[in-house]
Amino acid sequence: MSHHIIEFKDVSFVYPDGTEALKDVSFRVVHGEAVAIVGPNGAGKTTLLMLMNGLILPTSGEVLVGEVPVTKKTLPEIRRKVGVVMQNPDDQLFMPTVGEDVAFGPINMGLPEEMVIERVDEALKKVGCLHLKDRPPHRLSGGQKKAVAIAGVLAMKPDILVMDEPSAGLDPRARKALINLLKTFHHSKIIASHDLDLVLELCPRCIVLNSGQVLADGKARDLLLDEKLIDRAGLELPLCVQNSGTQT
Repeated sequence: MSHHIIEFKDVSFVYPDGTEALKDVSFRVVHGEAVAIVGPNGAGKTTLLMLMNGLILPTSGEVLVGEVPVTKKTLPEIRRKVGVVMQNPDDQLFMPTVGEDVAFGPINMGLPEEMVIERVDEALKKVGCLHLKDRPPHRLSGGQKKAVAIAGVLAMKPDILVMDEPSAGLDPRARKALINLLKTFHHSKIIASHDLDLVLELCPRCIVLNSGQVLADGKARDLLLDEKLIDRAGLELPLCVQNSGTQT
C-alpha cells in the first residue's frame, strides 16, 4: 500500500525571517506504522508536520506521500491522503454546528450529499460525539473539541493520520479516551507530542528531533528510557519511569 507511505529525503526548511527549522531530515514511515516525533520546543516538530500535507513546502529536499511528491500541483491529492489534526482544535472548528464542521472536508472532496451525511455520522460515532452533531463548536469542552476535530479528519478517510500534541489541554479521562480512539486507527499514524507516556502507549517507533535535525530514530521504548539521549534532547523521562524509580 504505497499510498500509506510518507518519506522525507534530505528535507530542509528555512522560514522567511531566516530561521532554519529543519536541516537535512530523512526518514520513511510505512503502512500501519505508528511513529512519534518528539523534541523540545523549537526542535522543528510542527514544521515537520506542516510539510507532510503541504501547508508549507520544503526549502530543499523532497517530501513524498506514496510515490507522489508534495508540490503545489499535487496538494489536492496529498490532502486527501494525509489528514492533519492541529494542536488547537479552535483552528479547525469554524462552522455553526459540529455536523457542518465534520462535513466540510467531505463536501470539498465533491462527495454526494448522502455520502457526506454517512461519513459525518460514522466519524462522530467513532469519537463518541454523535449526540453533539447540532451543537455549536464553541459550546464544547476542550476534550469534545479535540474529538470533533479528529472526526473532521476521519470523515475524509485519510491514509495517514498526523497529529500535533493531541493530548495538550485534556483532562485525564479525555486523554485516556483519545488514546483508546487512536488505537483503533490502523493506518499510518504520526504523532508529535511532549506527552512521552502517550507515546509509549501508542507508538512503537520514535524519531527524536533537536535543533531541526534527527537526533535518533528507533524503538520508542529504547530511546525514551535512555537517560543520556533524553537529556541531550532537552526532554525528561516519561512520568511512568520517573514514578517507578526505574533507572536506565
